[in-house]
Amino acid sequence: MRKRQSGRKRVACVALVLSVLLALSGCAPRGEAGTGPRPGDTAKAPVSSYNPSYDYDYGYGSGERYSTIEDLGVQLTARSPESTFSLKVDTAAYSNVKRYIENGHLPPSDAVRTEELINWFSFDEPLQYTRNSPFGFYTELGPSPFDDDKYLAMIRVGTRDIDRSELPPSNLVFLIDVSGSMGSYDKLPLLQDSLAMLAETLGKDDRVSIVTYASGTHVALSGAKGSDYRTITDAIYSLSAGGSTYGEKGIQKAYEQAERNYIEGGNNRVILATDGDFNVGISNIGDLSDFIARKSESGVYLSVLGFGTGNIRDDIMETLAKDGNGNYSYIDNLKTAEKVLVNELASNLFTVADDVKAQVVFDPKTVRSYRLIGYENRMLKTEDFDDDRVDAGEIGVGCDVVALYEIELYEPESDLGAHLFDVNIRYKDPGESRSRLVEFPVSLERLRGGNSSDFRFVSAVALYGDYLRNSGNVDGYTLREITWLAEDNLGVDKAGYRWDFVELLYQLRSIG
Repeated sequence: MRKRQSGRKRVACVALVLSVLLALSGCAPRGEAGTGPRPGDTAKAPVSSYNPSYDYDYGYGSGERYSTIEDLGVQLTARSPESTFSLKVDTAAYSNVKRYIENGHLPPSDAVRTEELINWFSFDEPLQYTRNSPFGFYTELGPSPFDDDKYLAMIRVGTRDIDRSELPPSNLVFLIDVSGSMGSYDKLPLLQDSLAMLAETLGKDDRVSIVTYASGTHVALSGAKGSDYRTITDAIYSLSAGGSTYGEKGIQKAYEQAERNYIEGGNNRVILATDGDFNVGISNIGDLSDFIARKSESGVYLSVLGFGTGNIRDDIMETLAKDGNGNYSYIDNLKTAEKVLVNELASNLFTVADDVKAQVVFDPKTVRSYRLIGYENRMLKTEDFDDDRVDAGEIGVGCDVVALYEIELYEPESDLGAHLFDVNIRYKDPGESRSRLVEFPVSLERLRGGNSSDFRFVSAVALYGDYLRNSGNVDGYTLREITWLAEDNLGVDKAGYRWDFVELLYQLRSIG
């Protein structure tokens, strides 16, 4: 079969032109390399998983920092049959990268976490649920968009959705940055409108507290009933930006409020909302991460909402949400806020499985090699899979997580019954210390028939991610062809997110 011809020269030329323009404008990249998370790194609560990132001036968004991403590369099955990683749904990279493109800039490659681009979307094909576990599975095999001689394996792991009325009550504490840098329209004003939308979804059994930090720390609201929408929104819209950022005991105050209004069996969570300044009372980021990890063990989780441009500390936000057993989302506009805080509130806030680890075990008799697409900063060691002391991701109600592998077979399509790999999921029920195991075998039979629109659309998103990362994996596809592939596979797309992606691809083409 014909391999796709390299299109890297096109990407290299674009990068060269952009770098020259940046240099002429005085915005040329500069900085020193640091050390970010490496494949195989893992966190053991309550030990911090924070690693310093590149301190890099990207021109647009100068002062923003991102954890270093090192491509995993191709793995030989005979040498390393197991691929192990922490399973979790974060989507911050999608909206953050979108923000760059919509403002006419290419994002830094380390801002592009491909798995988060993919997991931004919902899918149409039904999951096959297993007995005695919260998980359902869907797998599909088809031609790899990266290499005609290989295949792409799409693995979906999801949980059942439930009616909002059946969810446990929430005890939410908003820890809000109100320093002077939060004054622009895409920061505090957008944050206020976003939290007001979330407040509309709350009920009488929910509790809401608000702690602010700037030159000092202030409790703006303590334990208000969720049904008291007017009181909550009055407190939200009374906030104004000003002063320096010195939160004194901001993070401690937030957890004090969470513990004071703790709901047994409920969703107890601190939600940190900021443009990137983390002076919340514990100045050392490692100590802050340790503190949050310890608090998560007591049942109070932490999620992070990022806002604005210029000093986003994506590296720290991602790490704190990871150590706090929460999610990290970047809010660039009200449509994103509605998606994260209203439409997907349950999956983002209500946990059904803790410390979720995925281990895909490839059969060395049929699979010559494989490459995991994304998840670089969530890789675990093989032995971590069975070690209940190793921290991993949390999965919420109605979640749908996708992992993609590019695989090379020894004898393609020779035996449709041939075993390819097993998808193993290890997780803990919330509050439990011992894990459970779910296994799902996959054979070559999944190649039968044509591919679904889900599969083809995900292929387009994976190409988009590798294109932005300039990883060298996108050989033959141009941006125009990626756009056509996505546009031809919109599926049901009730919320219009797939079409928004197509429009984003048109904007990306105009940058080039």
